[in-house]
Amino acid sequence: MQSELLPNWLQKRAELSPKRKALITEDKTWTFIELHEQAKKMAQKLTALGIKKDDHVALLVDNQPEFVFLLHGIEYVGAVAVLLNTRLSSYEIVWQIQDSNTKLVIYNTKHANKMANEGVSAKRMSIEEFLDVREESLTIEQEWQLDRLHTIIYTSGTTGTPKGVMLSYGNHWWNAVGSSLNLGMHTNDCWLCALPLFHVSGLSILLRSVIYGIPVVLLEKFSPSKVNEVIASQNVSIISVVSQMLINMLADLGEKKYPSSLRCVLLGGGPAPKPLLDTCVVKGIPVFQTYGMTETGSQIVTLSSEYMLEKVGSAGKPLFPAQLRIEKDNSILGPGMAGEIVVKGPSVTKGYWRNKHASNKSILNGWLYTGDIGYLDEDGFLYVLDRRSDLIISGGENIYPAEVESVLLAYPGIIEVGVAGVDDIKWGQVPVAFVKTADGKDVIVEELLSFCAERLAKYKVPSQVYFVDELPRNASNKLMRHKLKELL
Repeated sequence: MQSELLPNWLQKRAELSPKRKALITEDKTWTFIELHEQAKKMAQKLTALGIKKDDHVALLVDNQPEFVFLLHGIEYVGAVAVLLNTRLSSYEIVWQIQDSNTKLVIYNTKHANKMANEGVSAKRMSIEEFLDVREESLTIEQEWQLDRLHTIIYTSGTTGTPKGVMLSYGNHWWNAVGSSLNLGMHTNDCWLCALPLFHVSGLSILLRSVIYGIPVVLLEKFSPSKVNEVIASQNVSIISVVSQMLINMLADLGEKKYPSSLRCVLLGGGPAPKPLLDTCVVKGIPVFQTYGMTETGSQIVTLSSEYMLEKVGSAGKPLFPAQLRIEKDNSILGPGMAGEIVVKGPSVTKGYWRNKHASNKSILNGWLYTGDIGYLDEDGFLYVLDRRSDLIISGGENIYPAEVESVLLAYPGIIEVGVAGVDDIKWGQVPVAFVKTADGKDVIVEELLSFCAERLAKYKVPSQVYFVDELPRNASNKLMRHKLKELL
């Protein structure tokens, strides 16, 4: 299948349904034919700047229409998009630009200070400068091989330098197909994107929009009140979020309910707290837990609708084209046994850019070793426990931070929690908790720990509780547990 060809998907979509809405922002709406014309203009400007097939073009751009136009313009030229995290430091961004062999960087003016480093060999242009470039005619790429490189996205990682995940057209295509076979496709679907577009979750929404022929409502940034307003006013049917985003949305929603047009809330970014899922069940919010990563082109496991209530807490089963197993010490484990989550399928990356060692270490015979810990129940449903790197081993016992966090979040007045392991002479490691409380809420530590002791084994109860104003999160609102210790 990797050698098969796909037609240029935006051009094909513009032919099939030119007048359908494609992109909706607060100020304007574009149809698919209009999106096609914008992409063509971007491609003509890229051509005028000397960008050719297989060149690498980096985007340091926020959630705005120009990101969408540029992404498809890069496809039209046949170049490769390198998506840069706008929240990184200048040093980190420069390293990724150099490592990726980027020829051109296009950036928002507000990120200009991150582009000031003279060590960057790539040509750099603000969006405003780029839009002033005179267009030059080109022959648009009409088709792509499935194994052709589409995107490079660098993983944040917990240690060492980031790795550039290579995602092909086939990876994105099969991710979209697998998702549609699980969730179904409705002609009136509308996907709300409040995730950063440089993240694989945001990117995948843009590509599914073109493949499915449905509109994306694009928000510049996440705001719970704005998201709730758009869900009600734009007949949004699908939204992708992580746990903290959904917690904030529910706090803003209060006693109100979401309209029936919202048929799917895709919840990713790690294990979801049980109290959050229980609240969604009570309020009738259609939450579909998912599991995925940059290396799998976004979700690769998702809970289907018929099991939403029966399997609360599960990420579901692998999407139709994918496979999954649990391994430990080179052995495949049976139901209920925790080990490393290993996945395989056509949406899985073929490796990391210019990093054969990391590729060979993580991908064996097509199977991706995720570094995440989980187990399958008797029915084959996946339950994600934690990142292997976040695992706390105390006195020989495994402690999964997500389990402890879920208990702490059930305590009144607590709105955010992070749990990490710290060194201990007696036990090797012990868990400590970092807690953010709601405004005006006082939490007595002794009572909180007593609450935990009633619900957790003694070795899982935090040895210390620290109250903080905010927790370290990445651009997609995921908790970065490896940074918690820095708060100490």
